[in-house]
Amino acid sequence: MTASDASREFKTTALSADLCVVGGGMAGLCAALAAARNGLQTVLVQDRPVLGGNASSEIRMWICGAQGSNNKETGILEELLLANLYQNPSLLYSQWDHVMYGKCLEEENLTTILNCAVMDVTTDGNRIASVRGWHLAQQCFFNIRASLFADCSGDSVLRVSGAEWRRGREGREEFQESLAPAAPDGKTMGNSILIQLREADEHRPFIPPPWAYHYTDETVPKRELTPNGHNFWWLEIGGTRDTIADADSLRDELLKIAYGVWAYIKNHPDGRGHPWELDWIGALPGKRENVRYVGDHTLTQNDIRAEGRFDDIVAYGGWPMDDHHPGGIEHPGEPTVFNPTPSPYGIPYRSLYSRNVENLLFAGRNISASHMALSSTRVMATCALMGQAVGTAAAIAVKYRLTPRDVYQQKIRELQETLMEQDCYLPWHTRAIPEMSRSAVLIASHGDASVLHDRVERDLATVEQGWSEGDPDKRCDKAKPNVAVVDHGWWGGDGDWVEYKWTTPQSIGKVRIVFDSDLSRDKRMLCRYPKDQQPEPMPAMLARDFDVELRDAEGRWSTAFERRDNHKRLTTLTDLPEGITGCRLRIRRSWGGGKAHVFAFDVAEKQN
Repeated sequence: MTASDASREFKTTALSADLCVVGGGMAGLCAALAAARNGLQTVLVQDRPVLGGNASSEIRMWICGAQGSNNKETGILEELLLANLYQNPSLLYSQWDHVMYGKCLEEENLTTILNCAVMDVTTDGNRIASVRGWHLAQQCFFNIRASLFADCSGDSVLRVSGAEWRRGREGREEFQESLAPAAPDGKTMGNSILIQLREADEHRPFIPPPWAYHYTDETVPKRELTPNGHNFWWLEIGGTRDTIADADSLRDELLKIAYGVWAYIKNHPDGRGHPWELDWIGALPGKRENVRYVGDHTLTQNDIRAEGRFDDIVAYGGWPMDDHHPGGIEHPGEPTVFNPTPSPYGIPYRSLYSRNVENLLFAGRNISASHMALSSTRVMATCALMGQAVGTAAAIAVKYRLTPRDVYQQKIRELQETLMEQDCYLPWHTRAIPEMSRSAVLIASHGDASVLHDRVERDLATVEQGWSEGDPDKRCDKAKPNVAVVDHGWWGGDGDWVEYKWTTPQSIGKVRIVFDSDLSRDKRMLCRYPKDQQPEPMPAMLARDFDVELRDAEGRWSTAFERRDNHKRLTTLTDLPEGITGCRLRIRRSWGGGKAHVFAFDVAEKQN
């Protein structure tokens, strides 16, 4: 039997969908969930056995994003992080993998295929018609046809479609970027292997494998060589090579470096590593940069420095331009330069779809951006927001039979409104309060409920001099003593309520509630596990138990919905009865035992 005969022995499974998402990192996961929840038949293809990409148990990088305590990303990402606190309070990585995968299993419109590497693309003119992948575990091919494709692979694997792309660092003159090198080159940021530690009862010398590098005080890389809370992100090489083509040799080199560095720390005679043991070391390097697509707009350093106030903003960043030296650990100087950025800054939709392949979108570290802009946008919380934007845009494109570019030209406001409706914060934009809510009488068991109509669904910091730290309407940003955090929510204790009243019966189409999930907390996984580790608590001000009550035309109240052990920031209710004259949100208890904090509670008309 020839090789070609043998290949015909393998089964091919054919699937069709509205959207095929390639890549299951945070960007691809959020894109697929957003598309499925907005009604698209969606296929998510991931080449690894778990989802999460750099955040998964295979790599274990922190999810970072916009800086500032109340600039934290919400939407699907915050939903995932809250679910992780609820289901996995010990913050075990194996369970975190399945929190993410479990969200996919809950979506009837989503088919998730793990262990499947896309290896080929068929095109029809300037459109992608289908992708073909090899499933490692099932030993079969998958052929997936779709109307739209989203490349969230990080490595831009769908570039074989003919989509325009770029790699490396642009020269200073191309985009007039002051931080870019004088001349363009093919260098990128490198790959890293991470290690995790666990606190030990006693010191046992670490015996590295014989192939690991042996370091002395003179030869060890000049980095932070203590186990003090960092996650060894600087164990990095590859920026002067090809992080895709040389992936295996880079991994081997990183393993030699990582084991050698840990042996140096653990066995050092000054005792710096004695209280800790090596709990885990990665086998799969995490990537920062390689191939980026070209869209209708290329995001640049200057766009970011100008706050990115685009008309088509659909996501935002706020991480510094964290530009790692291409030499990585071989570079004797600082491993990275944290060039400051505004936080937040806007990211335009035009950077999330291909300039020349009309049904290709993308999100993650492969968007249309210069190297300098990428050094900020590549962090995973920012990538997750872009993923949700892409999945939502795909749903609008299919709904109106549009291309991704048409969505920009014809439906960008609808895209922005949908994202905000689904709890994605867009800086300098506010969501409209539905007419049904504005026409009702809004009352509460105590306090002023009108704050629920201020259209701001998070506490935002403002610089104020001389305010009292004891002022109950303001909370201090602890990192900046002259900054007050203005309260944009209503507080309710056990049994407290807020209510809409109408004089005539109404047909409610939707009830929407947004709780405070404590955006000052990053909700990160751990890089080291102490002996006295305590379970990670849920946000104290998040409503744990609550009811939605309705009053009929005869004035009788009934409980239409109740939730116990709530762990979501956003709750949306539909399919409500007709003839309603009152709608009430009643707080039963919060996770912290005190009051719950509500940012939004509104009702919308039933659509014909």
